[in-house]
Amino acid sequence: MAIRDHILAEYDHEMATTRRTLERVPEGKSDWKPHAKSMSMGRLAGHLTELPSLGLRSLQSDSFDVRAPGRPAPFVMTSRAELLDAFDKNVAAARAAIAVASDEDLMKNWSLLADGKQIFSLPRAAVLRTFCISHTIHHRAQLGVYLRLNDVPVPSVYGPSADDNPFA
Repeated sequence: MAIRDHILAEYDHEMATTRRTLERVPEGKSDWKPHAKSMSMGRLAGHLTELPSLGLRSLQSDSFDVRAPGRPAPFVMTSRAELLDAFDKNVAAARAAIAVASDEDLMKNWSLLADGKQIFSLPRAAVLRTFCISHTIHHRAQLGVYLRLNDVPVPSVYGPSADDNPFA
């Protein structure tokens, strides 16, 4: 089995679960944050929307500098429809790139940079697993806490939540 097939199975599952969480982000609460040091809900939802594009970027280039001039502004949710549309497009584009990646492509190193300084360098398969999928899981859980603190029903992720029980 090709490496991409292992990645795609997990990618599809985690992106579907992430979409279900994003579907619950309330409009009109984009500026809400649980603490002064926290991201706002709109920025956190926007970050989750951007993360699949990191997977695409890792397959289309050898590196990415997070502080490069001309970098687009961070995505901040302004409406749920806009958020879901952007997420769906990013997920589809990254999935298409993963689906055609060879094992050789996936074993080539990719680097994350900041002002030209290397933050890390990993095989692309590891970048997809850690900085695309695991990073998404981390922030999706964070968004689940934001939803709970705003009395928004939290979706089932790996099992029942207090609001959503697929086993009932």
